[in-house]
This record gives sequence, C-alpha cells and structure tokens, in this order.
Amino acid sequence: MTRTYDLTNGRSSKLILSFFFPMLMTNMLQQVYAIADTAIVGKGLGDNALAAVGNISSLTFLIIGFSMGLGNGFNVLTAQSFGANDYGKLRRYLGSSIRLCVIIAAVLTTLSVVFLKDILIMLQTDKAILADSLSYGLVIFGGLSTAMLYNMCSGVLRALGDSRTPLYAIIISTVVNILLDCGFIFLLRTGVWGAAAATVMSQLLSSAVCLYKLHRIEFIRLSRADFAFSFKLDIQLLKNGIPMALMNSITAIGCMTVQYFVNGLGVAYTSAYSACSRFINMFIQPACTAGYTMSAFASQNYGAKKYIRISDGMCVCIIIASISYFILGSVMVFAPKMLGSILLDGDEPINIAAQYFRICGAALFAVDLLFIFRSCVQGLGRPLIPMLSGIIEMVMRIGVIILFIGKSGFAATAFAEIAAWTGALAINVSAYLYITRIKLGVKRHFIHRKHQTKTAAEIG
Repeated sequence: MTRTYDLTNGRSSKLILSFFFPMLMTNMLQQVYAIADTAIVGKGLGDNALAAVGNISSLTFLIIGFSMGLGNGFNVLTAQSFGANDYGKLRRYLGSSIRLCVIIAAVLTTLSVVFLKDILIMLQTDKAILADSLSYGLVIFGGLSTAMLYNMCSGVLRALGDSRTPLYAIIISTVVNILLDCGFIFLLRTGVWGAAAATVMSQLLSSAVCLYKLHRIEFIRLSRADFAFSFKLDIQLLKNGIPMALMNSITAIGCMTVQYFVNGLGVAYTSAYSACSRFINMFIQPACTAGYTMSAFASQNYGAKKYIRISDGMCVCIIIASISYFILGSVMVFAPKMLGSILLDGDEPINIAAQYFRICGAALFAVDLLFIFRSCVQGLGRPLIPMLSGIIEMVMRIGVIILFIGKSGFAATAFAEIAAWTGALAINVSAYLYITRIKLGVKRHFIHRKHQTKTAAEIG
C-alpha cells in the first residue's frame, strides 16, 4: 500500500512542519507559474495584455474558488473518516464527491462560458482590453474541469496527510507551463489565449500525477457501490461543501466590486492592480499553507477525538504565520517599487502599485492569521462560520471601496483589503475560541499547558 500520513499520533510540531514544507513549495510553485504567466504576458505582449489577464483574475476566483471551496469542504469529511480509521465511510464519501463534482463542473463550465462577455462588460472592462480578456477567459473557463480535477485529487491526498505528491505534480506542471507559455507567446504568437492554454494543459498534467498516486492507495480503491446515489451522503457533503464554496464566491464578489472601481480609473490602474494581486497571492502563501495544514491536522484529530492536539497545532501554525509576516511584510513595505518593476514597465503603474504594497504590507499579519483560524474552524466541521466571515469580508471590502475611492483614489483598494481581513479574522478567532473551549472542552491555548479535554461521551 502506498504510504499515507497519520497526523493523530506523534509530536505535533514535527508532523505539522513535515506536512507544511512540501505543501508550501507546492503553493509557491503555483504562484511562481502564475507570476511567470503574468511576466511573460506583460513583457511579451505589453501592459494592455497584462491588464486583460488581470481583469479575469477576480472572475476566475469566483468560479474556480467556488469549486475549490466545495472540494475542501468535501475533503474535511474525508480527513475526519481517515482520522477515525473508518475506510468504508471514506470510500463512500469519495465516490459521492466525485459524482457531485462531475455535475457541478459541467454546470459551472457552461454558465461561465456563456455569460463571460456580459460579465466583463458589467465589470466596466475597457474596450482596449475586452477582446483579450474574453479570449483568455474562454480558454480558462472552458478548461475548468482540469482545475477542479487537480484541486479534488490534491485535496484528497492532503486529507490523507500526503503533501508531497501534489508538490511533485506541481514541479512537473510548472516547468511545462513556463515552456508552453514561451512557446505559445514568443514562437507561435498566439496572444493571451496561449497563456491560458498553457495553464489548462499543465493542470491536466498535474492531475494525472495525483490520480496515479491515488490509484496506488489500496484502501481507497473505489467499487461501483461507492458511487451509488445516497441522499444522506450527498446532503452531508453539500452541507459541508456549499458553505465553504459560497465563502470563496462571496469573497470573490467583493474582489470583483473592487475590480469594477479600479477599471473605472483607467488601464494603468488595472495593470497595477493585476501586479499587486499576483504578489499578494504569493506573499500570503506561507500562511495560506499553514492554514491548509491546520485544516488537515484539525480534521484528522477531530475524527480521532484528540482535541487537545488541535490547540497544539494552532500554536505551531501561528508561529509560522508570524515569521512569514515579518519577512514578506517587510519586503512589501520597504521595497515596493522593486516589486512593481518586476511585472510592470511604465513609471505610472509602478508608482501606483508601490502605494498599494506599502499599505497592505503593514497589515499583512491580519490575513495571515485569518487563513489559520478559518481553516481550523473548517477542519472542525463548522463551515457556516467561515461562510459568515466571507459575508463580513465582502461587506467590509465593498463598503470601504465605495466610501473611500472618491477621496483616496487607488489607495482605497488597499484600505478595503485590510478592512475585509480584520473583519473576517475577528469572526473566526471568536468561533475558534468558542468551539474549542466551550464545545470541545480544550482549556489549553497557545502557551497554556494545563487541563484536559472532555471525553467524547461528555461532549455528546
């Protein structure tokens, strides 16, 4: 049997770090090829093409983020079953998850392709970049099933404690993606759709690597019976997956609203915002990865009823987030123009981006902590709380951008991000403390080393 990783036994810090670093490299490599896409498009096709690709990013997050949230919600139940050593239930969850994902992928692909142009117009997409935005988006959303396949396969592997196979998959796909980017854009002169095609093809390759690993794990080899329709199982999965999917989509709506106002400022601002978004996505990866780690760790230990280990894991992940903030937040605050010049050519968009980096860099710790607390609450099987925090995040982001865009200009986009991060963080910290201390009886938090958990019978 191919090895899986039990996160319910052994020293918490060692398990978390051994799980964290391969996944961090995976997520950073994903961002590297996202940055490579942007750099190749920007340097090879110009700032208008870069603006077109960036203009699609918030819509991509809306659609792909929904599918990712759905898969993450499904995989919480997979991880809990694995922690409880209930392999029969695990296989039934997987079979139902696959069946549901196929249906949802077909629906999302159809809707996103059919209504893409209308949505781009609604977002005030400049006529200078509308054709390229449409060309890029049609390829990305037409290949949506490849993104969903990879997210599902890698998510199942993480639920089983394996963060290494997704790393190997991304190493291969990153190299292929960059080579295809260069080939399509510089040799074949395809324009922006070539960058999108390279992304879809590399995602398909990474999916194949993960599928091969899953096929070799004997206890999750599925039979026809595992795919049988079960209303009860489907409801369980959807109750956990839909709130997490909606959380991502609600957050994306806030981002699309910001994109709407940015597009109204002009193409230079759209280009700058695209570059800023790429770097923010890269710089939050250590904390985001710590969050994914915490979700898997919390889910398995929740399934095994080892509740006090969840508190231990949280302590380790907060330390990771703190180190990440001091390093990467400092780069954003003290070297903003250097970051902007990597992806942008003109002085105007570089200066615009530098303003954003300075403001958001100072407050990056809020979003770093948000990933950890929100992921832990998800892992504890409370998906409605993160969804509520997503609503708060959307309201704060939209409210601030509307109130301050006229007074502060582009700086309002940074203020909107900070407000969204802190509002969502407050909800998830409160929920984590309530669930662990009141519901699970964990009296030890962070540096406290006393008290015991309630037994499963006491918790009911």
